[in-house]
Order: sequence, then C-alpha cells, then structure tokens
Amino acid sequence: MKLGISIGNVGAREMNLPIEKVQLAEHLGYDSVWTAEAYGSDAVTPLAFLAAVTSRIRLGTSIMQLAARTPANAAMSVGTVDAMAGGNRFIAGIGVSGPQIVEGWYGEPWGKPYWRIRDYVQIMRKIFERERPVIHEGREISLPYVGEGATGLGKPLRSILHMNQNIPIWLGTGTESNVKLTAEIADGWLPLGYVPGQKLESFRPWLEEGFRRAGGGKSLENFEIQVSATVNITDDVKGALDAMKPGTALYVGGMGHRTKNFHNDNMVRRGYVDAAKRIQELFLAGRKEEAAAAVPDEFLDETALIGPVERIRERYKLWADDPITGITVNAHQTEAMELMAELADLEPVKV
Repeated sequence: MKLGISIGNVGAREMNLPIEKVQLAEHLGYDSVWTAEAYGSDAVTPLAFLAAVTSRIRLGTSIMQLAARTPANAAMSVGTVDAMAGGNRFIAGIGVSGPQIVEGWYGEPWGKPYWRIRDYVQIMRKIFERERPVIHEGREISLPYVGEGATGLGKPLRSILHMNQNIPIWLGTGTESNVKLTAEIADGWLPLGYVPGQKLESFRPWLEEGFRRAGGGKSLENFEIQVSATVNITDDVKGALDAMKPGTALYVGGMGHRTKNFHNDNMVRRGYVDAAKRIQELFLAGRKEEAAAAVPDEFLDETALIGPVERIRERYKLWADDPITGITVNAHQTEAMELMAELADLEPVKV
C-alpha cells in the first residue's frame, strides 16, 4: 500500500508550509505529498517549494481545478516543477470543481465538463509528448483557438521545454460518466467518497467500461487508485468525529448550489439521502451548527481511521484488503503518520 500525506489548502492568512511534516513523511517511506486549491492559494506553487526541500517524494495536486488554467498552462506548470524536482516526481491531479467556483471565481463557462476534461487531458498529453506542434479540434477546447473573437492568426506551437513525456495525469471524479472517462484516459483516480472494504463494488462496472474503451490491456493491475483518510489516534472517537462535522456540513450543505453540489450527491450515493437533504436545508438557512450536528457519525467513520491504536489497526484491514493502491493520510499527529507507515509496511528511506 502506498501512502501520501495531505497538506491541503495552504494557509488563509499566512503561508506556513509544513516542511518538517513532509520531510518526515519522506523519511518514513511515504510515496507522495498532496496539495489542494479552492479560491485562495493554488496547488502547484507550494509543490515547487517542497521540491527544493525533499529529494524523492512524489508531488501531487489534489486537485488542480480545471478552470483555473488552460491545459497548456497546466502542462507548463506541471512540466516546469517536475523538471526542477529532478524528473518523475509530479502527479498532475485534475478535477472540474463546481459551477459556482468555475463561473463565479474563474469567470469560465461551466460548459460540458465531460468533454472539457477529455479535451484538457488530450492537450496536456500532446504537450508532454512534444511529437509535433499542438493541434487539437475538441468539443470544448481547441488549439489553435478559432472561436468568437479569434484573429485567425493562431499558430500551432511545440513546447520549448523538453518535458517528461510520462508525467502521470490523475482525475478527481465521482459521477458515472466521468469515472468511466477517468479509467479510459487517466493514469490514476482520486475518487470522491470511496468507502474502503466495498472492494470497488459500486464503481467496478464503470472502471471496467473505461478500461475497455481505452484498450491496450489497461486494467486495475496498471491503474492507481488513491483514497483519502483522516487518521487520528484518540480515546475519544465521538469527539474526533464531532470535530470533523462542521467542515463536512460546509461541503455537503454549502459548497455548491442547491441543485448542483457534488459533495451532497456523494452523501446521497452512499445511502445517506435524508441526512444530505437535512444538512443542506439547515446550512442554507444559516443554521450551521445544526447542520453540523446532522452529519451522521457513520458517514465520517467509514472513510476515516480514528480511535485508539488497536481500533485503527483492526479497521485498517478493510483498507489493506481493498483493490485501492494508495491512501492519502490527513493527520496532524506524528504518531499517526508513524502508525500508518507501520501498517502499510513501509521501508524508511535515507534522505
């Protein structure tokens, strides 16, 4: 089992990167470190800094928001940091976010996310491969640009930087069509709301269809799936779960429109239909504490590793026996990071 360490969105008022935490993860044998972005700090810049204070840990974005950059700029950013880090260290994790952020923050049309993802990844691949000047006639994105306002002078170009041709592209997706697309065109998957122990029960048909479309022998055997888990060593399981509820209520209740909220949809898909509806109603009515209280303990507990060491050891067996290839650990305790390294049977690395 591969392990990653999450540092999430980096700071609201001060940019304090947890350098020692990332270096510890690298020493313990963790495979990757992951950043995030919403509408504040971006996901790529912190990884450029971390590349300079680490030597081997992979640098992943979970996720770069698709609307934040053109595919060419995403490829340039990723290729530049990967080259600065010595090569073969960057994982380009990409996702669409939601229409409130896409249109409200980035000023981009929501469009058709399925086709935009497909165009985006294909263009990035062409830039990485550098076989010829990039031409792409897509449903949502084309190079050169030929849409409204075009001069007609756009010229196909080839990257000046000779990038690593094999930079992996992972997708953060959750809907049926986009999970199928992920299995078809991506190297890995960052699933939303994956419950370990179910052995891909609900997602397997979607993944298998995507692999079939890709051809070339693509399968679970050569595809990475990395899930996220909050890890907290504590004797107060209830208190730890309660501490997670305000953040969950924010995402399920308010991180998106009433009719378009992927986190709410995820709760519904996992079987918590009434809770999802109630949380959204309370949150949008300004009753945020009640919304947090309405988050079911089980919803949080089934995707986390929380409790005394023995409880975590026992529950980890579900994760170890699952077809997933990695876990991104969200932990504040050194002891929790060390415990996960032990459970995953990692070999310490001299750095």
